[in-house]
Amino acid sequence: MTNRRTLLLAAALCAAALPAAAQSNWPTRPIRIIVPYGPGSSPDVLVRLFSDKLGKSLGQPVVVENKPGAGGNTGTDYVAKAAPDGYTWLVSTNGPLVYSTVFNPKLPYDPFKDLAPVMLAAVQPNVCAVSNDLKVDDVKGWVAAMKKDPGKYNYSSTGVGSMSHLSVEIVKLKSDSYAVHLPYASSPLAVLAIMQGDVQFACVPPVAVMPQAKAGKVKAIAVTSAKRSKLAPELPTMAESGFPDIQALAWMGLMAPAKTPPEIINRFNKEVAAILNEPDTQQKLATAYMESVASTPEEMGKWMVEERDRWAPVIKHVGLSAN
Repeated sequence: MTNRRTLLLAAALCAAALPAAAQSNWPTRPIRIIVPYGPGSSPDVLVRLFSDKLGKSLGQPVVVENKPGAGGNTGTDYVAKAAPDGYTWLVSTNGPLVYSTVFNPKLPYDPFKDLAPVMLAAVQPNVCAVSNDLKVDDVKGWVAAMKKDPGKYNYSSTGVGSMSHLSVEIVKLKSDSYAVHLPYASSPLAVLAIMQGDVQFACVPPVAVMPQAKAGKVKAIAVTSAKRSKLAPELPTMAESGFPDIQALAWMGLMAPAKTPPEIINRFNKEVAAILNEPDTQQKLATAYMESVASTPEEMGKWMVEERDRWAPVIKHVGLSAN
């Protein structure tokens, strides 16, 4: 009997040690990073900049999988329901990680409960640009035009509920002005709409609008970041333009299924941060007008809460709904 008890105790101790051993040996097989958008999207571009180097540093292949659908919610939900074993990761954005929780009560996952924050990886300010025909030179003139003729002007965006959409809506809210929203399927099309005269202004990703602004086809008047962008330092911020509480960033965050061991999350964070901080990676990000952040998991969690608090009133004011 004594021998039997001794064996059972030894077996229990071994079983208890298995998770810790598995964590210390991680990874022992290929890792998947899910992108909830199609190839060529900003998150896809970001993850492919570091995936190969990450595989080498971890000693296992890193496979990027695109799972688009429902504005990024499909792929995000997939990771939220994946095993928390360190072999499935996510690169997602503002909408699926924050905004959808405000206007979609039927969201099949809760990013604040079903996902673990890993890193705020990179950010992208929008650039607010106006038609040359509008004949304004700055945000003050743009807002004055909207206030003088409510409903006369149209603005484009990259879709309902996108950061491009909300960037203009928060300006309208803060200035008590009005313009008509016309959503487009992509940022290049949103900028083309300005050039063709279908709309008079937009706040869109810089990679789409800055080449046209430099060519004189539209006029860029501000960035929506809290500080001037290193990639377009000539443009004033919204704060410098009279709106000190407007910060509208398109951002990409790394997440893991909830209950993924903290030791694995911290290792993953450390390895990715090292790559994002390399000069050649930062240069490649700069060509897409992205700036690396490489935050800690704790900073990412705090950022998500701040973004929810910042944008929930705007989303509710606009009346966005999943329907």
